[in-house]
Amino acid sequence: MPAESDVWRLLRGDTLVGTITVDDSDFPWLLGRFAAEPAFEEVRPWFDAVLAVLDADDLDRFDAVYDPIAEAQPLVSAKGPVGEFLLYIEGDEARFRY
Repeated sequence: MPAESDVWRLLRGDTLVGTITVDDSDFPWLLGRFAAEPAFEEVRPWFDAVLAVLDADDLDRFDAVYDPIAEAQPLVSAKGPVGEFLLYIEGDEARFRY
C-alpha cells in the first residue's frame, strides 16, 4: 500500500471536479481511481488533449495543452493543495506526481 493512500480532490475554483483514491505508486507517480463529478465534463477535453499529445509523442506541444489544467485546477491532498503537479486522467484511472 502506498504512503499516499488517501483521497485527493481536483477542484476548479470551489467546484469539485473529481476525486482520486490512491491505491498504488510507481515512484515518483501515484496511481489511483478517478471518480468524476459532473463538473469534469467541462474540463475533460483538456485531459484528452494531453493524452493525445503524449500518444503522438508531440512533446513540443505538451506545455501548451497542459497549461490550462495546471493554471485552473488545484490538486488537494488531505494536507492541503500541492504546488506544481502533473496529472493524467484516462477513464477512471489517474496518474499524478507533485
